[in-house]
Amino acid sequence: MAEIKYNAIGRRKSSIARVNITAGKGRLIVNSKPVDIYFPRETLRMIIRQPIELIGATGKHDITAKVDGGGLTGQAGAVRLGIARAFVKMDADLRSKLKKEGFLTRDPREVERKKYGLKGARKRFQFSKR
Repeated sequence: MAEIKYNAIGRRKSSIARVNITAGKGRLIVNSKPVDIYFPRETLRMIIRQPIELIGATGKHDITAKVDGGGLTGQAGAVRLGIARAFVKMDADLRSKLKKEGFLTRDPREVERKKYGLKGARKRFQFSKR
């Protein structure tokens, strides 16, 4: 019998994460590496584990994620959203608990583009009267 796989997509800033959840021993793999190696900072690992700990699924599922684009913070946020969405596909009763904590909300903030004649998106060059 084939094992049941639940997958979902999470996005944050310019990062996209494709997350797969299967029954297992609690392994967490990101881009073919253990999460402890891929995300060096403890805060990033904590962000990823938040939805797993909230529903009490620690050590029950193997999670593999493929992440593209952006930096580590955006990637961690994308993986968290993907994990939360995959758990909702697995069990619809978890939706209210995850939604209440804000794990199902896609953070819409994106980098504002640089404008011509300016140093960045909003910063201007120093004004000189003379």
